[in-house]
Amino acid sequence: MVRLFVALDLPFEVRERLRLLTGAKLPGARWVPPENMHLTLRFVGEVDHGRADDIDAALGTIAARGFSLTLEGVGTFQSGRRVHALWAGVERNPALEHLRAKVESALVRAGCEPERRKFTPHVTLARLDQPDPAKLGDWLHGNALFRLGPVPVEHFTLFSSRLGREGPHYTAEAAYALR
Repeated sequence: MVRLFVALDLPFEVRERLRLLTGAKLPGARWVPPENMHLTLRFVGEVDHGRADDIDAALGTIAARGFSLTLEGVGTFQSGRRVHALWAGVERNPALEHLRAKVESALVRAGCEPERRKFTPHVTLARLDQPDPAKLGDWLHGNALFRLGPVPVEHFTLFSSRLGREGPHYTAEAAYALR
């Protein structure tokens, strides 16, 4: 079994700029290391190696044009009243939405269940464990005008993920060029 997801692998310079957002002393924040920063197009989950091969083949049939995107703003994800993640957002981008739809269609053709959650493009910056509301508010306010772009998107990547003591370890399994 292998745990997979499809994502945009961000250029080194972009990850370094995002890293500058993660240096704050924010109690309860477990900052994502720059090498793990990406923009998830679709989480696949645990699949056997045969299904992984089918997924790779289906993703390889996608024909889409390269594009640029802009990272913009910061925010949080929460469940009920519990805030559990900090993210950098993405300016609305029809080309990104088009690529995401093609990835979803390819994965369904490869036998994956359709995604039920709404696509919210973002780059996760930190996981949060009971953050101090005042300090979190200060961080959000202080970074509200964050903007970075244009970021060229010339390919998308199939990653595997291994969970470990130090956090997840991601491996690029295949990259698919955009025209």
